[in-house]
Order: sequence, then C-alpha cells, then structure tokens
Amino acid sequence: MATLYGKGRGKSGSHAPRGEKPYWSNLKAKEVEELVVELANKEIKPVKMGLILRDSYGVYSVKAITGKKIKKILEEKGIEVEPYDIIRIERRIKVLKKHLEKNKKDTRAKRGLQLTEAKLRRLKKYYKKKRKEKKKKS
Repeated sequence: MATLYGKGRGKSGSHAPRGEKPYWSNLKAKEVEELVVELANKEIKPVKMGLILRDSYGVYSVKAITGKKIKKILEEKGIEVEPYDIIRIERRIKVLKKHLEKNKKDTRAKRGLQLTEAKLRRLKKYYKKKRKEKKKKS
C-alpha cells in the first residue's frame, strides 16, 4: 500500500497460503476458537494471538480452519477488542512527543506529530461511526 503523505509506493510481499484447511493440522475449528478465547482472557492482543497460535499450536491461519478471523470470533463471544491500528498510532505519538522534548527545534518531527495526531482523530471518528452503524443494524 502507498504511504499517505509521501511518494513511496510501499513494497509488495509474499502471498498468504490458500484458505483451505491444511492436511497436517489436527485441531478442529471448535478447539481453535477455544484457544482464541483463552488467549483473550489472558489479555493478549489479536495480533499477538496469531503469532502464538502459529508458533505454539501450528495454526498458520485461524480463518482457514474456522472460517472466521480472530476478531470476528472475539466479537461473537462478546469480548471487546480495541483496534490495533489505534494502539500502534498512540504508541507512535508517544515516541514523537518524547523525541520533541529533547529536540525542540525539530520541525519535521513536529509536522510528523501533527499528521499522526490527525490520523488518530480520523481513525477514532471512523470507528465511532462504524460502531453506531453496527448498533442500528442490530
């Protein structure tokens, strides 16, 4: 994907495996869903869950086995998950503010902070609107 404020066009990556259940996987869909809920109860983020499931349990794709993404499974079980992109952007803002405390004249960093804060506001507004639309449908 291209960058939002730059000329760069990003970098293509490898393709994910096909969406079919692997022959070597011995876990059932129900077991994978239970593992996801168990990890959520330990307050592990969905992004980290995927890594743990891949490395510890040999589940290369939750969606391939269950037919649902991790976030969808958690929503069905009634577990609220904060979007990862908001967490990541808040972390970035914190790093930029810390940098600006030491380097007060760094105008590029100030501009970067402004753009990042604007991005965070847009995302929060988007998720708030999305939640309202979801409640109307229910």
